[in-house]
Amino acid sequence: MAFERLDPAASASAPGTWRPEMPAGLVVACSDGRHQEELDRFLRTLGVQDYDRVYVPGGAGALSPSGGEHTRAHRMRTDCLFLIQAHQLERVFLFFHGPAPGGPEPAVCGDYQRKLPGRSAGEIAHQQDVDAAQLLHGVFPSHVSLHVYRIEVLPDSSVRFVLLHSAEGRRSH
Repeated sequence: MAFERLDPAASASAPGTWRPEMPAGLVVACSDGRHQEELDRFLRTLGVQDYDRVYVPGGAGALSPSGGEHTRAHRMRTDCLFLIQAHQLERVFLFFHGPAPGGPEPAVCGDYQRKLPGRSAGEIAHQQDVDAAQLLHGVFPSHVSLHVYRIEVLPDSSVRFVLLHSAEGRRSH
């Protein structure tokens, strides 16, 4: 089945223009859209406005082979390394997500539930901590500043960003 080209009159434009400058960093987060607006606001508070985006089920967890997902983790790491090298990125922000202690059960990351069936929210949060720590070593180039957060949904449905790990990049001379 061939696709027909849409009528150009049906096209839409958005405000703004394309910029040739490379983005300032890379953000890897879950494709779960329930926290995207809060994530964008949080990034702005960090001064991060222009960034490459990798939004996939599991977010930063997709970079980890937990649950036996070695092939997927390798592929995701390769894609992120490509972006870091091609766009000369120096900052990487990785995001996990789930409920805070006492937070709503539906906030548990669905991708972690898929790859770790039957695990509680607390067990999944622990695995995310383990995965986050492993991502600090040997995954990203040494010049990259790496910041790892968990987006937590509180019992009142508000959202907080918990810094799990942060490592400043080392410049090579």
